[in-house]
Amino acid sequence: MKDIPAASELTNPERDTVEEPAPTRFQRRSTGDGRVMRLLEQFGLPLLLVAMIVVFAVNPTTGAVFSSEANINNILGNQAVTALVALAMVVPLVAGYFDLSVSAVTGLSNIAVAAIIGPYGLPIPVGIVIGLVIGALIGFLNGFLVAKVRLNGFVVTLGTYTFLLGVIAYYTHGALITSGIPPSFGDWTSETTLGVPRPFILLVIVAAIIWYVLAHLPYGRRLASIGSNEDAARLVGINTTRVIWTSFVISGVLAAAAGALQTSRGGAGDPTIGSAYLFPALAAVFLGATAIKPGHYNVWGTIVGVYFLATSVSGLSLLGADVWVQPVFDGIALVLAVALSTLIARRRERNAAKTALPQ
Repeated sequence: MKDIPAASELTNPERDTVEEPAPTRFQRRSTGDGRVMRLLEQFGLPLLLVAMIVVFAVNPTTGAVFSSEANINNILGNQAVTALVALAMVVPLVAGYFDLSVSAVTGLSNIAVAAIIGPYGLPIPVGIVIGLVIGALIGFLNGFLVAKVRLNGFVVTLGTYTFLLGVIAYYTHGALITSGIPPSFGDWTSETTLGVPRPFILLVIVAAIIWYVLAHLPYGRRLASIGSNEDAARLVGINTTRVIWTSFVISGVLAAAAGALQTSRGGAGDPTIGSAYLFPALAAVFLGATAIKPGHYNVWGTIVGVYFLATSVSGLSLLGADVWVQPVFDGIALVLAVALSTLIARRRERNAAKTALPQ
């Protein structure tokens, strides 16, 4: 027996189908303009980075030095530490929480690793592991206060940042820790593989792992859901306390890894780096939110932001700019990045609201 036909099968397609009117020239142009704007938002910063590289490479004053292998390796290698600090910020920021303590965690890990393998004479792997454990513990404490006790994350991590700088100053008395650090510890980060500095290779590996976790694993989707609407995420069954808490632990470990890398790069425990990375990392993170995935904190946009700032400062320094240029440039970049990311987010909200309106 034949099934009774559905209601849709009883209609006359030729009679009942309503043809959509063809898009007008204005609509086609608006669609094209919107596509161009989205591409500019997505790839504007990478294109600007390429333009800066070209400008400084062809400039007669800076070209020879800027394009040299030594300068390129220096930028790629040195900025790996800044990039790791910035990535440490990105993880909790995806959930909507600041971690301003990351720079100080990097500084404390740098001092701890240098002291353990230097004056205390313990093996290098032990020093690195202890440095990472310190970062994890600080992240655990930050996460407890923010996710469990529900204190303001900005205030808590700013307080942790200030406290750790005081601990560093107390322990070091402002002096470098250099004695007893084996030269072999710095050999690995000073060498290249296939012409690429090893710190940069390490950065790419870590960035790829963080990107995969944030973009392709349930944990990353939960973080993004919390960042979009924490109350709604809690209502659909996400354990927001655990996810946020974990993000601070990951942030602490990444910041501590940056400190261990800096110990190897510099061959010393430097009490001044605890504050040196905060604003460059912040500027890179907010710049990164204007690229690749505009309006969202993301891994690859952050990496591009780090190297855009580093390339610009390097080129300006070769042009003869004074030492005050870097902090001024970083400050301006931070303000512009915050403004751009805010404007992009508002534009997307307006477009989403227009799309949601009944036609």
